[in-house]
Amino acid sequence: MPIVVDIDVMLARRKMSVGELAERVGITPANLAVLKNGRAKAVRFSTLAALCEVLECQPGDLLRWEAGDEAGAEAGTRAEAEAESRAGAGAVGDG
Repeated sequence: MPIVVDIDVMLARRKMSVGELAERVGITPANLAVLKNGRAKAVRFSTLAALCEVLECQPGDLLRWEAGDEAGAEAGTRAEAEAESRAGAGAVGDG
């Protein structure tokens, strides 16, 4: 994904643990880990605001855009999966 999450950088600068940040923000450590590791598909503005408040930073300190072709690759993978699904459905109906 071309959006990179730099929460770990801010945690290191603030000398704060993931558990402490999660508690102060009001989310579970597991959900914070999903966000921190870049596996989240979305983030609520209220969560982003709470992160910025606790870490005393701006949203741009936590999120950045990095150019890449992953969006195109994801679209290609989805198209391939849909084609395979249609082909599989046809094969099931033929037998």
